[in-house]
This record gives sequence, C-alpha cells and structure tokens, in this order.
Amino acid sequence: MNTLVALCAVGAEKILGNEIKHLGYKLAPADAVKVPGRVTFFGDDDALFRANLCLRTADRVFLQLAEFDADNFDLLFDGIYAVPWQNYFRKDTRVVVDKIRVYKSRLDSEHTIQSMAQKAIYKKLCDVWRMSSMPESGLESCVRVYVDNDRVFVLLDLSGEPLHKRGYRTDGGLAPLRETTAAVLLQYMLWRRKTPLYDLFCGSGTIPIEAALYAMDVAPGLGRKFAVESLPFFDKKRGDEIRRQEAAKIRTDVEFHIAGSDIDPAAVDRAKLNAEHACVMAGRALQMIGSDAKVKRPDFVQADFKELAAPFPQGLILSNPPYGERIGDEAQAEALYGDMACLNSNFENWQMGFITSNKNFQKRFGRYANLLKNIKSGNLNTCFYMYTNLGEKGNK
Repeated sequence: MNTLVALCAVGAEKILGNEIKHLGYKLAPADAVKVPGRVTFFGDDDALFRANLCLRTADRVFLQLAEFDADNFDLLFDGIYAVPWQNYFRKDTRVVVDKIRVYKSRLDSEHTIQSMAQKAIYKKLCDVWRMSSMPESGLESCVRVYVDNDRVFVLLDLSGEPLHKRGYRTDGGLAPLRETTAAVLLQYMLWRRKTPLYDLFCGSGTIPIEAALYAMDVAPGLGRKFAVESLPFFDKKRGDEIRRQEAAKIRTDVEFHIAGSDIDPAAVDRAKLNAEHACVMAGRALQMIGSDAKVKRPDFVQADFKELAAPFPQGLILSNPPYGERIGDEAQAEALYGDMACLNSNFENWQMGFITSNKNFQKRFGRYANLLKNIKSGNLNTCFYMYTNLGEKGNK
C-alpha cells in the first residue's frame, strides 16, 4: 500500500477528500495530517496513475517516500539518504528538489533544507550505483520536502505539469479560472447533470467545459501525460488498461443543458475553441475503446448578462465575474456587481454561485449569500458566495 499526498486549493480539502474516497481510496486519519491545501491518502499501485487521471479537484499528486522526525540537519540528511532512491530514478535522471515548505519547525531555512536534500539524494544514488557524479542527461524528476512541526515528509511528484492543465485549453485569455477550481465550485454547489447550468461571464469557457466533462463522466486527465509515466517502475501496459477503463465510463447518452455567454465576442470564440478541444479529447478516448459515439458540446453565445432571461424555470448560475485584481479596477468591478442585481429577478428561481476577491460583492449585488467559502488558489484569496435558498431574495 502506498501513501499519497494530493494538493488542492486551500479551502477545498473536504471536496478533494470526498473525491478520493469516491475513487475507492482511504484517507489518512483526520488527526494525522492537518495541513491546509493537502490531503493524504492510501492507495494501491494503480492509484499512482489513476489519481492523476481521475481527480478533478487536485492540483498535484505525490508519492510519499519517507516520513520522519528531524530537528537538526544531521537527522534531515540521514532520513533523506535512507530513502531507496535507486528504485525511483534512472541513472541519467536529473533530480530536482523543486520546493521546500516549512511550518513551525526548528529547521527554518528553506534554502539550506533544499541544498541538504539535494546532496543526500545524489550521494545515495552515487553510492548505490558506484558513480562519482550523476550524468543528468535524462528527464527531470521533481522531489518536494515539507517540514511540519519538526516532522519531515519527502514527496515524489507524480503529476509533472499541474493537474489543472487538462490539455484542452490553448487560450485562457486574461486571468482565467483554474480548471480544478471550477471543479471545486461545481461540487460546492452540489450540481447534478439534470440541472441547467449557465455561466454569465464565460471567459475561456472553463466552468461550462468542466461541467460538461463531469456530466459525461469524462476523466479530466484523458488528454495528457503525467510524470509517473516516465518513472522506471511505471507499468505502461497497466496504465493503458486504466485509460481504457476510464474511457469506457464516458456517458454520451446523458442529457444536459450547459451554456455560457460573455459580452466580449473574442472570449466567446476562445470558449468555443476550448470546448471543441475538450470534446475532441473525449472523442479520442472513446475511439481508443472502439466507440464512435458523439460527444455533446456546451453552448456559448455573445451576450450582455443584463439582457438575458432564464431559459428554464430553475437552474444554476455559476460564474467568475471580473474583479479589480484580475481585470479592470475595483470601482469598475463594484459597478458591475450593482448591475448584476437584475439577476435576482431575471433568474428568480435559480440558484447562484459567484467567486470573487472583492469584499463588497454582497453589498453591491444587493443580496447576501446563505453560504460562504474562502478559497485560496495560487496567491489569490477569494470567496465563493452561494445562493442556494430560493426562498430568500433580497437584503438580509
């Protein structure tokens, strides 16, 4: 059994944990690891690949190679040296200790920890393989070291490119929402495929595309490769089999109503192109198992949200409206939020969810959310405002 660590947006740990359990893997005890943006779980050898392929809300997946106590650099070096690194790399691999995270620990110099970890790894490899130095002519493989309360966690990156890079978005436009964050928002709203979904500020189309992939049970990683596939212990034949298993789960027979709009025609064009790429990705996965079934696309149109009316009696509006830190300035953003008050009547019986970093959103929108969730993705602190109680319509 392997210990794995998945990273996610801070605030999305419970969502990711539920997704991991749905895949059939067991979470570490709740009191074992309490670190924001990190979920530890246990899985078989298939999990090293399947978690990367299937998790919608994870940003990265790591294999935990070691866990030990260290309050000085001698213990740190010895603990990292003890890892059987020769089992994870080829003789020409370029090993990079790419990130160090320290929290409430006596070892507080990230630079020194990084240097010590790199030295311990290379000394172990050179000692085992009886080499004076590593040629480093092969592929790069990344290692991270986290030190929490003097407890050291040594992690091997299994993802490579961050998992929000699904492979279908070639043009994100200005400040696009991460695909993994869009997936988190859908889960917070408990969205199901039978509920019509509309994005009023579709931008590059991320929210409708992620919703469509979720509705059809398309594994988010079917269109890309992962770092684990280049590691010496990876079983390519088994990996191909897992891809086929996930492709067989794609449902093209489901009905859904997913759409988006934007006042900027260039944004609509980007969204359509990205949606086409996503659906082609799903179509190729189906071809892999001998199916020529057609994959349904979300709809995108150029429109001003103020001129829109609800296309169905009930549904969900889920949007990432522009805000000052992303596009324009704060005053423009707040004026936009004031205009958005028309949605309370134009989409009267719809649930709504909006993510923004602007603290005055609710006041300008003229309606207070009944659920709030702080989410930190990257360096930006945002809040997700959820309007799920259809009986509450105005100011509180």
